[in-house]
Amino acid sequence: MSSLQKQNNDIESIKIMNTFDVIRERRSVKHYDPNRKLSDEEIEKLMSLAVLSPTSFNMQNWRFVLVKDPEIRKKICAASWDQDQVTDSSLLLVLCADLKSWKKNPAQYWKDAPKEAQDFLVPAMGMFYEGKDQLQRDEAMRSCGIAAQTLMLAAKSMGYDSNPMIGFDPEKVAELINLPEDHVISMMLVVGKQIKPAMPRGGQLPLDKIVFTDKF
Repeated sequence: MSSLQKQNNDIESIKIMNTFDVIRERRSVKHYDPNRKLSDEEIEKLMSLAVLSPTSFNMQNWRFVLVKDPEIRKKICAASWDQDQVTDSSLLLVLCADLKSWKKNPAQYWKDAPKEAQDFLVPAMGMFYEGKDQLQRDEAMRSCGIAAQTLMLAAKSMGYDSNPMIGFDPEKVAELINLPEDHVISMMLVVGKQIKPAMPRGGQLPLDKIVFTDKF
């Protein structure tokens, strides 16, 4: 093995270890320093990484609402059973999805692909989702869930903590963010600097209870 190959392998090993550490150390933190702010550059970095998350047919159906207005955050806090993390965290995101993104100019999702791929994939989207409301909603939740994990791991790698939230009144939050009728809220996500660590892990199930080979 050449010295260059060894160096490249060493770099890859470091990347893997860093990724493993981030996954292990990410926790759902609920108490944040209200004086710590994220810079515009840090927010842009987070969002630029989030949109690299995979989506079915590359339709990028997630929509991210960055709630910066303190008054709106206070109202969302009230609609979230007064959880301080909503107002104290450095960043509050409402992760939403466009249920009808699959039919809104679908060619835009494949504009850089080879023509043969475009000719197959663009019409296939309509055939796959047309008339299947439950599938459209399932896809929205899948997409937002994957993007949320990307955001949480990216935040941790940048030295921040995070917490995914479902403890809120979705109808009230939808009203506050002016959610379009053909969109749905998946979850909220807060990012910031913890002032109190998460509780010790409650206990992970052993792999032999949750991992199966070929069939249950």
